[in-house]
Amino acid sequence: MGGSTTDQGLALTEEIIRNKLALLPDQPGCYLMKNGDGTIIYVGKAKVLKNRVRSYFNGSHNGKTQRLVSEIRDFEYIVTASNMEALILECNLIKQHHPRYNVLLKDDKSFPYIKVTNEKHPKLEVTRRVIKDKGKYFGPYPNAFAAQQTKRLLDRLYPLRKCKTLPDKVCLYYHMGQCVAPCEFEVEQSTYDGMVQDIIRFLNGGQNEVKKQLQAKMEAAAEALEFERAKEYRDQILAIEAIMEKQKITMSDALDRDVFGYAVEKGWMCVQILYMRSGKMIERHATTFPYYGNSHDDFMSFVAQYYSDNPALPKEIFLPQGPEQDSLEQGQTAGESGEEELHTAAGEEAHTAPTAEEGGALLQSWLNIKVVLPQRGRKRQIVEMANQNAKVALDEKFRLIDRNEERSVKAASGLAEYLNIPSARRIEAFDNSNIQGTDPVSAMVVFVDGKPDKKEYRKYKVKTVQGPDDYETMREVIRRRYERVLKEGLTLPDVIVVDGGKGQISAAIDVLENELGLFVPVCGIVKDARHKTAQLMTGDPPEIVPLPRDSQEFYLLQRIQDEVHRFAITFHREQRGKSMIASKLDSIPGIGEKRRKSLLKHFGSIKKIKEARVEDFKAVSIGEKLATQIIAALKDES
Repeated sequence: MGGSTTDQGLALTEEIIRNKLALLPDQPGCYLMKNGDGTIIYVGKAKVLKNRVRSYFNGSHNGKTQRLVSEIRDFEYIVTASNMEALILECNLIKQHHPRYNVLLKDDKSFPYIKVTNEKHPKLEVTRRVIKDKGKYFGPYPNAFAAQQTKRLLDRLYPLRKCKTLPDKVCLYYHMGQCVAPCEFEVEQSTYDGMVQDIIRFLNGGQNEVKKQLQAKMEAAAEALEFERAKEYRDQILAIEAIMEKQKITMSDALDRDVFGYAVEKGWMCVQILYMRSGKMIERHATTFPYYGNSHDDFMSFVAQYYSDNPALPKEIFLPQGPEQDSLEQGQTAGESGEEELHTAAGEEAHTAPTAEEGGALLQSWLNIKVVLPQRGRKRQIVEMANQNAKVALDEKFRLIDRNEERSVKAASGLAEYLNIPSARRIEAFDNSNIQGTDPVSAMVVFVDGKPDKKEYRKYKVKTVQGPDDYETMREVIRRRYERVLKEGLTLPDVIVVDGGKGQISAAIDVLENELGLFVPVCGIVKDARHKTAQLMTGDPPEIVPLPRDSQEFYLLQRIQDEVHRFAITFHREQRGKSMIASKLDSIPGIGEKRRKSLLKHFGSIKKIKEARVEDFKAVSIGEKLATQIIAALKDES
């Protein structure tokens, strides 16, 4: 009967979707795919909504896209006036809803920037927060180290204030020549303006000009016999050269540009960004993530999100050719410069442009900077280098996964040999947790082929044991777990691991064999004085297994013991916290179980109840007298 109801529901859903597909317009816009709970799981944009949305429900898809399609139960769409509006709307919708199947930047502001603050006494700082505060932002830098290294150099070159709040007297920075000390001296606005302009020039690629100025100052100081000052200028020149020396790849021009490349494999994408400043490559950054839609669409979505809140844009962006362009012959290129510049003149909207070119044109119009899809020559080589770096990063990821899987499987297989059992593919491990006998709990974790399978984890509140009795607790939990395994026909483990030695092993074997008729190998992990994994025991009576402490098998046991202990302790803390809350409220006259639940539901925590005003309790039908008693009782306990 249940199956029939489900089939009817699916048929109704399909009918609703068919009707909505028939009404889709021939216009640009965004579409929002929803699952059965009404949650938005994917947001996309389309030049023609009718064609794009229908494509999800017609024809075949790759594995990843099929997974997305299988969850779609409804969709919405928003018509926009242009492709440009669709691009911006898609960015905003992804940020708003965080759909699980979209490419998501971890944080719009995760990259560090160097900022010159907009204050009476400006200062330099490295920040990941980008806000509209009239400060000047430069970056993004690929990592915090690169940003901090550049800031340290600028601190030596330009003595802006360093402290957050002005102190009463000058500090060490003033004596080092790295601060103009506005705390004690009047500083002219023109002095600050000059330094800020020099910093902007430096960060915009004017390092050579700054070097020339320092060279002149060094020579002048040397002629005046001010050798200490000359040495400081020389050190500053060397520091600039040290930072710029890292720049490996160069272009004949001196433009700031970001070069993008990407690679896809097994449902994963890696995007590689090469940062070129003043025509030289200074850093690179790789991001790897699963993708579910069209690879090039999702790549362009990543690029759009990356720049949506970026206050420090380069002069130029290089993007790779789309999949359809890559298949063209090398000779089919336009322009003598070997690059395809993107134009968005009126009338081109109707032209069916390749995906890569259209996406680049939208970016160019939106960001108001030059977007290029190089087709040959040095520029194409650099884009290919970004693509190749992305491919290498992705290959490394899968090699690492394969290597870790191989190690895990090998460790599980080796453990079976040490225990003299056929297999240790599935391991179920138990740990008990109680503090002074209160709120005893137990937990089970499952490792399959040497890796945790978290959906199989189980928690147990101990029901029949009073006080801290590890052996009886083990008996109860083993009994409850494997009675259920037998009753529901669940998979038996190849080996059971208990936390403890002879007593715990014997208790588990007794329940399994004598009560349940199960003959599953049981081993115990004995800890040392520092509560670390020390020995493995097994058998009846239990004996020590000579397991080398530097082996992969020993390391696997450590991971299992740490994981089951973590899981048990976390559960115990949850239960203990709940019982402490209950006991605090239950000790107050006039508070029963019903009122206790009502208070916690309304206020959220004991702390919030304690901080509440007497009149706040009216919302839970508690009068002034009892409310006063509750607040007083909770404050007395603290």
